[in-house]
Amino acid sequence: MRRLASFLFLFALAATCVAREETVADLKARLERARPDDRPQICVRIAQLQLHTADKLYTEGHVEDARAAVEDVTAYFEKARDAAVANRSHLKNVEIDARKASERLRDIKRTLAFEDQAPVDQAIHRIEDIRTSLLNAMFADKKKGQK
Repeated sequence: MRRLASFLFLFALAATCVAREETVADLKARLERARPDDRPQICVRIAQLQLHTADKLYTEGHVEDARAAVEDVTAYFEKARDAAVANRSHLKNVEIDARKASERLRDIKRTLAFEDQAPVDQAIHRIEDIRTSLLNAMFADKKKGQK
């Protein structure tokens, strides 16, 4: 009886985890109707999922699909930045996640053939620009207050 109970518990736990896993399409739909405070986090999650997808696609040799996923990564980090700056919330978290994504893209770039590295390199630079603008937004008020 204990085995059955523990099996049912583990099955329910696994079913809950699978049910919580959202796809990029689900998150994009949720982004449309999300509160302004929730938008940076949703955009970051979409970018993270697309980054994972891009890595997987590059590994499988689907370069064009991977490039599209990398474009989504940068586009959604830009949206996350814009939403975070507009609301003055989650700036630090978005900056940290952008830094991690930039590092991951550098790792991916090292595994690619030379001719496939340019789009990833451009994405890295765009994300670094996003990080810079987030850092400027975080510390802009402090600089003005000190003068």
